[in-house]
Amino acid sequence: MSEVQPLSGNWLNERTHLRKSLRRVDVTFYLLCTLVGLDTIGSVAANGPQGLVWMVILAVVFFLPYGLLTAELGTAFPIEGGPYVWTKLAFGRMVAGVNQVLYWISNPLWMGGTLAIVAVATFEAFFLPLGVVGKGIAGLVFIWVGVLAVAASLHVGKWVPIAGAIARVVLLGFFTISVVVYGIKNGVQPLAGADFVPTYAGFVVLVPVLIFNYVGFELPSTATEEMTDPQKTIPFAILRAGAAAFFLYGGPIVGILLVVPGDQIKGLGGFIDAAKTVLTVYGGSVAPDGTVTLTGAGAVFGTICAAGFIIGVLTSGVSWAIGAHRAQAVACADGSGPAWLGHLSPKHGTPIRVNVLSGVLASIVLITALSLTGGNSEKYFAAGLALVISTTFISYIATFPSMVVLRRKMPDTDRPFRAPLAWVCTVLTTGLVAYTVAVLIWPGLGVGWFGMEGSPDDSLPSSFAGERLQYTLSQVIPLLIVILIGFLFYALGRPTRAKDLTPSDVPQERVTV
Repeated sequence: MSEVQPLSGNWLNERTHLRKSLRRVDVTFYLLCTLVGLDTIGSVAANGPQGLVWMVILAVVFFLPYGLLTAELGTAFPIEGGPYVWTKLAFGRMVAGVNQVLYWISNPLWMGGTLAIVAVATFEAFFLPLGVVGKGIAGLVFIWVGVLAVAASLHVGKWVPIAGAIARVVLLGFFTISVVVYGIKNGVQPLAGADFVPTYAGFVVLVPVLIFNYVGFELPSTATEEMTDPQKTIPFAILRAGAAAFFLYGGPIVGILLVVPGDQIKGLGGFIDAAKTVLTVYGGSVAPDGTVTLTGAGAVFGTICAAGFIIGVLTSGVSWAIGAHRAQAVACADGSGPAWLGHLSPKHGTPIRVNVLSGVLASIVLITALSLTGGNSEKYFAAGLALVISTTFISYIATFPSMVVLRRKMPDTDRPFRAPLAWVCTVLTTGLVAYTVAVLIWPGLGVGWFGMEGSPDDSLPSSFAGERLQYTLSQVIPLLIVILIGFLFYALGRPTRAKDLTPSDVPQERVTV
């Protein structure tokens, strides 16, 4: 048996810039900020009460197995880069390298493709309209503030997701309390028991956003070597943050369903519209056509909530970027990408070059999408969110099976946490993310089959009604481009691989980490 360092000597030089900055409480707040994405709450509510039922079901068949799986991998292999390292040890460097590009590039797509427009839409809803040019400028400011936050040393930068987690608890808690006050004063929407009955057509539409709401457990493992006692910290943080995230999602979704008429709930503006409506209990009114006007204390609370919501979506992007950018830098320094992207700042210990490149890509996505949609925010949001979920989940198709593969390849590796029912966890998580990718590329997959009621075209985003070809192209073409970028990155990493070929690139009888 020989002990093998799973990463190349190039990375071993860069890792000297890392500093231990994450404590157990930091990781818990970081995960909470990562898991609770404010941008998708409206998308779940837009599909009615059955969204709550599917949320509970997926908590059991996906969220729990996923948490167990990542807890084992994160504690068995506490190495900077997390998912990249797990996938490399299981399937080799090329698979891991291409996979990592998919995982990383989903972040700039998310920042420029959905988070920026959600923040802009919130600003317009509570402050003033911006127009297409104004949206572009505001979106660029949003993106580059995020880039600066990720570039800071982790000792400082960790406070961004901590602030985001606190903002979520305060914002969602205040919203839920306000719904109760609103309901007592004005009454609420009646919810029929039949609306809670889960259907396959509802599942096809809901599964992408529900599972996307539940992912992010692996992100702290990308900064394992900047964490104190990761083998105890990771399982603790996953348990606490996972339970809190489930309840933080449920309350606001119920609130939206009780306050906003079902035919008026939109994926983009669902939470924003509901917040404006409930805040009228502090000052304001709702016109017969649904137009909301806030006055007095309602306007003050509206301003505060709008700022909290924008901070919330910004910190979502920042928390994911902190992890995804680190993993990409590790991959590049290891020979799975251009070596210059694998450099860490000696002063801050952060992947500045990956950060800046991500900011540039997010800016291109923002401007391109606004140009193609003519400023149609709802259409932009639907296409962008689907693409973000697809790129992330395709990477999971290789990452999740790493647990059972590494149990076979490296049986003697110490596993402080060992997931029960490993094969069940792997099949459930991998199968669900693969299915999600399929229904994102072809919405309505399976609807109408075998005599089932419904039309697959009803599963298209409302902003793409009757435009299946346009929607499909908006997904397939970018996905193919991202995969090609993955292979290009791997080709550009050849000089590093030639200089420092690691033993994990060839079959190993046994590897000890």
